[in-house]
Amino acid sequence: MDMKAASQTYLTNTVGRRKSSVARVYVKAGSGKITVNKKDVKEYFPKATSRYVVNQPARLLEMTETYDVVINVKGGGSTGQAGAIRLGIARALEKLNPTTRGELKKAGFLTRDARKVERKKYGLAGARKSYQFSKR
Repeated sequence: MDMKAASQTYLTNTVGRRKSSVARVYVKAGSGKITVNKKDVKEYFPKATSRYVVNQPARLLEMTETYDVVINVKGGGSTGQAGAIRLGIARALEKLNPTTRGELKKAGFLTRDARKVERKKYGLAGARKSYQFSKR
């Protein structure tokens, strides 16, 4: 799908990020269908907790059957991807109806979780773990 056609069919599009995951979220008027990487959300996220995280913003605003959401997500694991999608959906819903900003912000859905994996340092076993110290 070229971007010109995408901009005409969708109401809005946003980006959500978490850890090393990036989710591009496209929202259009519909019946509440969520598609992740061309798969149904139930198929893409077998874990119920991940599906719950993805649906949180729409459930909070009681808009579960108002919009269809198409998502392209890559990078990271399932938890990071679910968090990235949640941020993207929250941003999209806020873009469509700016009066919902207070509710979404209070619930913490508009906050980008900046935590990432800390890099391993030289001379250490991991990011902070060191090798066993021997006096003699």
